[in-house]
Amino acid sequence: MTLPSGTRPLSTPALLLNRRNLFLGAAGAAAAAIGSGALATPAQAAIIERQATLTRARLDELAARSYAIFNENNVLPGYDPALHSAANDVELYRITTFTQVPETGEALKISGLLALPSGAKGPLPVVSWQHGTVFSFAQVPSNLYLAAQPGYEMQENVDSQETLLNVHRLAARGYAVIAADYLGKGPYRGRQPEAYAVKDASTRPTIDILNAGLQSMRQLGIEPAELFLNGWSQGGLNTQWLHQALQTSGVPVRAAAAASPFNDVVEAFDYWTGAVTFPEIDGAPYPARPVWLTLSVIIVLGSYEHYYGLGDLIDTLVRPEHQPMARKFLADYDMNLDFAKMPMPEQLLTEAAATQFVNETHSRFRRQLSANTASYFDYANPMRLFYGMADSALHPTMSRRAVNAGGTMMDGVAVSRGSHRINFLASLYGQPDQLQGRPNVPDWFNSLRGG
Repeated sequence: MTLPSGTRPLSTPALLLNRRNLFLGAAGAAAAAIGSGALATPAQAAIIERQATLTRARLDELAARSYAIFNENNVLPGYDPALHSAANDVELYRITTFTQVPETGEALKISGLLALPSGAKGPLPVVSWQHGTVFSFAQVPSNLYLAAQPGYEMQENVDSQETLLNVHRLAARGYAVIAADYLGKGPYRGRQPEAYAVKDASTRPTIDILNAGLQSMRQLGIEPAELFLNGWSQGGLNTQWLHQALQTSGVPVRAAAAASPFNDVVEAFDYWTGAVTFPEIDGAPYPARPVWLTLSVIIVLGSYEHYYGLGDLIDTLVRPEHQPMARKFLADYDMNLDFAKMPMPEQLLTEAAATQFVNETHSRFRRQLSANTASYFDYANPMRLFYGMADSALHPTMSRRAVNAGGTMMDGVAVSRGSHRINFLASLYGQPDQLQGRPNVPDWFNSLRGG
């Protein structure tokens, strides 16, 4: 596929961002707002493909249901309409553009979501939202328009409920929310593999969808103001990469939040596969790793096979008896699986994968994991990590390393009894007494907005 006319392909795998500013800032916002301009991108002009309206009542109804699903074991107080109700209806737009994959040079059509408070005139602060791991090709932000249909019931592993909760807490309260579907997902995935924990193939499309969202806002007569970032899990890692790329290129980020990010990709892979362990917390056994991490490991291996040319990675590291299952899952993401019989990640991989050099493919894989680690960066603008003290997918020690290395603008919030989902929910809806005295993400962003 060739890029549309007028585009500029990347000459190197680096992210090519110009140093002009992203936004036309609100009067009085000073350095917090950003002047006019755009990120350099190989994409053609954004296209708005679809529009739907989520009313305040419908948003509150759906958010209350999703809140209950994420509030595992009722660790947090129940959904409170007095505290949490939407302030506005929200307009949902599916936006599309093109991207060029830095690792492979592929030119691809990509999609994402633009969510705006109804009747907004601007300037509006913008949140770039990066969603978490989903074992589905269609569970993406741009499909949220389906929820506006009368009688539509949102379902696990079908709908992006985490995106709904961000829209409820941010777009319905005066922010523009822009969210990429990611490569290998959404209506234009074709047969493209996912780019799971692949740095530039995650960051570049996110930037191009961000640009597409900004262009679409202007097409709708709404000027953007300050830029904020938010992400969860895989999206927490993507948020750190995005923040680092923007800062390195001179594009201001007012503040960024990441809940349950697996920021050290080497450490995360080794933790998931049982190769590293951490001590108990306060003498209590830490929650066991979930078996669904096996699927995450499979997706990492498949992603690195494609985007880094490690074509025999699965054959190298996965036990022969599990290779057909791994290949099939990568092809269809069929969740009709017997999880009781599924191997844990350390049973999926050969014993040698964790203990010794196997071959050059294995060695290149380990080096690439290290190159993609996001933990060690000096942030010039506020960056906050939320980590759960009972997160079975990520031990809090893993987040604390990034907090310690992130400089004076980095801080962390430990969520007591916070599972992977509780931690995310608390970051959006929690009160200071559940967040070590800190505000939740919407309240924190509001406190940092320009006048």
